[in-house]
Amino acid sequence: MFKKLFSFLTGGNKKSVSDGAAGSLQDLESFVEYVVKTLVDNPAEVEITTVENEDGATIKISCCKEDIGKIVGKRGKTIMAIRSLVSGAAGRQRKRVSVDVMD
Repeated sequence: MFKKLFSFLTGGNKKSVSDGAAGSLQDLESFVEYVVKTLVDNPAEVEITTVENEDGATIKISCCKEDIGKIVGKRGKTIMAIRSLVSGAAGRQRKRVSVDVMD
C-alpha cells in the first residue's frame, strides 16, 4: 500500500493516466482506511466512504466521537498530513480528492 502511494507521489508509476484511473481511487481509500484505523482506539467502528462528483471525489471518515481528536491531531496537523498525501497522490493521476472527517 505504501509502495503504491510512494509510487504515485514520486512518479514511479509508468502507467498512463487512463490506465490507472480505476484502481487509484480505491488505493487512496484503502490508504486512508489503514492510517485512520492505526490511529484510533476503536478501529472496528471506522467507516470510510467515497463520494464522487463532477469536481472529483471526497473520502469521508466516520468514527467514534472519542477518536475524532486522534484523527485531527494537535492543531489539525494529522488530518492536514493525510489530506496532503492523498491530494498529492491524486494530483499525479490528475484527479481532485479531498478527505473529510464526519461528526
